[in-house]
Amino acid sequence: MLTIHAAPLVLPVGAAAVADGAVVVDGDRIAAIGPHEEVAAAYPAARVRRWPGLLTPGLRQDRARALLTRCYHPDPREADELGELPLWGEEFERIAATWVPARRAGSVRRGLQRMLRHGTTQVVGPFGAEEPALRTALARSGLTVVAPSAPIFPGTAELDPSVLGGDQDPSAPGGDLDPFAYGGDLAATAHGPLTVGGRADLAVFDVPAEEALRAGGAGRCVATVLAGRLVHRAR
Repeated sequence: MLTIHAAPLVLPVGAAAVADGAVVVDGDRIAAIGPHEEVAAAYPAARVRRWPGLLTPGLRQDRARALLTRCYHPDPREADELGELPLWGEEFERIAATWVPARRAGSVRRGLQRMLRHGTTQVVGPFGAEEPALRTALARSGLTVVAPSAPIFPGTAELDPSVLGGDQDPSAPGGDLDPFAYGGDLAATAHGPLTVGGRADLAVFDVPAEEALRAGGAGRCVATVLAGRLVHRAR
């Protein structure tokens, strides 16, 4: 089914921004990108989804391995005791020392779901064969797994859990799951540009401009489209 995703501003990355723009999705592919008026005229039978703010490519989560294997993502039923943000360091070790496989698997699933709520469509591995539950959850999520192109931080090949919080205010939108947490712009954080014929991985944020997106964080995500499927929609 053809779907038009329209927003006040489309930022394809690598191409000019499109005011009052739209992206046409056909199955799992992008069929067209352009001004909404022109796109709607070219695809009159398409379903239209109108979004606020910015429509961008989906984001890449460089810290996925640490967030999924060295953090615990509390169950909402544990919020009174553990809060809602990922737990790492001593808190993670305390939980990991006693958990059963089902609890670990649940944490991984919740971590992936929360990444989708932050506009993430691509995660950086590697994820080893010794972690079958994690690999299964990733496969079911539909997220694309890619190898790191460079160390996540200068001089480091693996993210230390002690820097997951960094100097961030843990109450800030997106918290540690925010792909913008370490200051990258959209071009550096997007999984790649939106292109006609490319996979339809999109994110929508309720902010007026890229500067506001970086300042407010990916927690302002209102929709995530993964291979053409709407996998997150804020209520």
